[in-house]
Amino acid sequence: MKAARYYDRGDIRVEDVPEPVVEAGTVGIDVAYCGICGTDLHEYLDGPIFVPPHGHPHPISGEDAPVTLGHEMSGVVYAVGEGVTDLAVGDHVVVEPYIIADDVDTSPANPAYHLSKDMNFIGLAGRGGGLAEKIVVKRRWVHPVGQDVPLDEAALIEPLSVGYHAYQRSGAKAGDVALITGAGPIGLLTTAVLKAEGISVVISEPSELRRRKALETGVAAHVLDPREVDVVAEVRALTDGRGPDVAFECTSVQPALDTLFDAVKPTGVIVVVSIWGHPGSLDMQKLVLKEVDLRGTIAYVNSHPETIRLVQEGKVDLKPFITGKIGLDHLVDEGFDTLIHHNETAVKILVDPRL
Repeated sequence: MKAARYYDRGDIRVEDVPEPVVEAGTVGIDVAYCGICGTDLHEYLDGPIFVPPHGHPHPISGEDAPVTLGHEMSGVVYAVGEGVTDLAVGDHVVVEPYIIADDVDTSPANPAYHLSKDMNFIGLAGRGGGLAEKIVVKRRWVHPVGQDVPLDEAALIEPLSVGYHAYQRSGAKAGDVALITGAGPIGLLTTAVLKAEGISVVISEPSELRRRKALETGVAAHVLDPREVDVVAEVRALTDGRGPDVAFECTSVQPALDTLFDAVKPTGVIVVVSIWGHPGSLDMQKLVLKEVDLRGTIAYVNSHPETIRLVQEGKVDLKPFITGKIGLDHLVDEGFDTLIHHNETAVKILVDPRL
């Protein structure tokens, strides 16, 4: 079968690889769609980061580069292994793509399994990936979505879960005002979650296409171009001089983080959602004098069921955020290159491994 294999920074190859084997306790999935994630772009530009470099196997998966990429996937079950009784061939599913040690409690009783030692991700540290025709995943990480959620939209449930966990980390509540820097996929999907939870969102984004998406989808109450307006002044005017209650950094760009520190209200919360491929800087005086609460967030934890429910109930519409579909052979030239060099022209590009 065809698969996109990560060898090293700037080196991704589409190759033929053996089909995975369905074993006891696992689920075989025909991949329908897989999104290109910002993390994949960071691996391509700055990596290896999550990918174990060649010669340095990951301590849990035992794999090193080259590995198959892709962790934002949806698909259809084609086989179930011995002991799997609650899924059937033909079920539509998504994957919570974790690689976690077998001795870690990954039940809902553990709110921190995603922070366990050597945690990594399917599609980055081995165990197959969604940028392939098939994948086999342990039952624990497979979530049914039902037949009413289109499979292309279902591929966005993984990044939507990132937004949902970021919302949980923020402590935001209905009636709050949030400021988000960056209307890329994670920024927009975080905004969609916040709106579904009754939070009003202001977005700062220089890309015209992405600003338009935020307005057309109705997820943001206000959308600002930081090249044209003073974002801090505008947000204060919108909040009677107070500033937003919470803020989300979704760009990994230093001026965006600086803007949030200036804008957020005293005692406000800033959540850093983006993966930074380089060190950032912090004005400690602003952190201290405004008693700002700066929080990190990584991925998700017990988030998929609630995120899927938001989609199933129609509280979040994922379709408008899909701006392109490509085949695996064009992953780099039409996918990565577009998102790296022309990201103002796209939001979420999906890959159909069989095109």
